[in-house]
Amino acid sequence: MTQDPFVTHRSLLFTVAYEMLGSAADAEDVLQESWLRWAGVDQAQVRDRRAYLVRLVTRQALNRLRSLARSREEYVGEWLPEPLLTSPDVAEDIELAESVSIAVLTVLETLGPTERAVFVLREVFELSYGDIAEAVGKTTAAVRQIARRARAHVAARRPRVRVSRSEQQAVVERFLAALRTGQLQELLELMAPDVVMVTDGGGVVAAALVPFHGAGPVAEVLARAHRVVDTLETAAVWLNGTPAGRVEFDGEPSAVSLTVEHGRITRIHVVRNPGKLTRLNQPSALAR
Repeated sequence: MTQDPFVTHRSLLFTVAYEMLGSAADAEDVLQESWLRWAGVDQAQVRDRRAYLVRLVTRQALNRLRSLARSREEYVGEWLPEPLLTSPDVAEDIELAESVSIAVLTVLETLGPTERAVFVLREVFELSYGDIAEAVGKTTAAVRQIARRARAHVAARRPRVRVSRSEQQAVVERFLAALRTGQLQELLELMAPDVVMVTDGGGVVAAALVPFHGAGPVAEVLARAHRVVDTLETAAVWLNGTPAGRVEFDGEPSAVSLTVEHGRITRIHVVRNPGKLTRLNQPSALAR
């Protein structure tokens, strides 16, 4: 029996929705809505089922993204994307791993919904401008202009240096060891002078409401964590296709993603909101 195209392409469709929304839970809702719509389609009339399904999921993701705008504006503190546990295999596709990294997803949050859809579909999934135009309800010429603007916007804000997997792993391991033992000097040496740390507690658990700036303040806060909790456990994991860390403060988990440039940490993203940590025990399948 031939497998339904929706099932065949499910990992791809989830990845499209997740990159659009930065939330696995919302991406799953979008896939459910898309599946119901797909069930009502005369598949015999669909020439390119993969492209059709990507367009279908994109439209639903755009609707969801626009409906979420108000709730994200009212979110307590900083909003960060939901981290996903992934297998090391995801990193084999360098472009995919970079596009789903917490650092890049955070940049995508600064785009408008249509700009984000156009960027993701063109730069990550390499859809034709015609297919993207049909997905977002714009002319092909308009999509080309949107793609150009979005590309420049993201390029100006994304990490400028692509580091090797081994370098990222080495920095993550040194960082986790220094965090676990509260070694202030080691933390300082690992960080760029202008490092920024962003924490997301969602108003549910303790987290800073604004980012910390500078190696001194960031290192002080991290070193202090060792002193104010009874237990602090760390583990190196793969999050969003990149070596990262899982940290437990008195048994409460956090996901820690690091951006590394020239051997130094330039950004630290810490997700503590329990509602965003449900995907840390089972790897998510990502594909393009």
